[in-house]
Amino acid sequence: MSIRNSPSRDDASASVEDSILDAARSCILDFGLRRTTLAEVARRAGVSRPTVYRRWSDTRAVVADLMTREIAAVMPQFSAEESVHRQLVDAVVHVSTEVRDHPLFVKILRSDQELFTTYILERLGTSQRAIIDQVAFAVSTGQDQGSIRAGDSRQIATMVLLIAQSAVQSAAMVAEELPGDALTEQLRHAVGAYLAPDAADNHPTDRGDR
Repeated sequence: MSIRNSPSRDDASASVEDSILDAARSCILDFGLRRTTLAEVARRAGVSRPTVYRRWSDTRAVVADLMTREIAAVMPQFSAEESVHRQLVDAVVHVSTEVRDHPLFVKILRSDQELFTTYILERLGTSQRAIIDQVAFAVSTGQDQGSIRAGDSRQIATMVLLIAQSAVQSAAMVAEELPGDALTEQLRHAVGAYLAPDAADNHPTDRGDR
């Protein structure tokens, strides 16, 4: 069973877009987000500026798709033959750790915190919605399996995102109290307990639409 439902793209178009995203990644790592321009991205990708502008209106639009691609690359797949609860907890911990130490996210967080603030305080980004979609599907499957508690699968998935997101974005702030491995272990306990079937024993709810 796979939780990935990526739309198919023409191979040539996908190759060009990946080249542009690779170039954007390179620029951000070298210069930071604020000093990255679409002109430089186009130059490094070996394409014309109009080729880039036809796909993305500005640098932040490119970065949004780049972040989505980078997160998708570390998202695991799930097997319906095993406990989805265990797999989902492992996945949340794995992805959170990967993102927390990912050079691209570290660079953006240091060079342009405003970008992250937008997706923390104002609205969900494309990558966040993709995570919610995939986690909700896994939650729904785990509920059918009996390994994940009852409740609205999308609401549960959104809360899982909030827990993991907080652990990633506030890791430096709490490093003295929760250094790397300790933070990872506490995140595992928090997500595991939240998803466990007995977590809803005293507060039964309908699963809602899935």
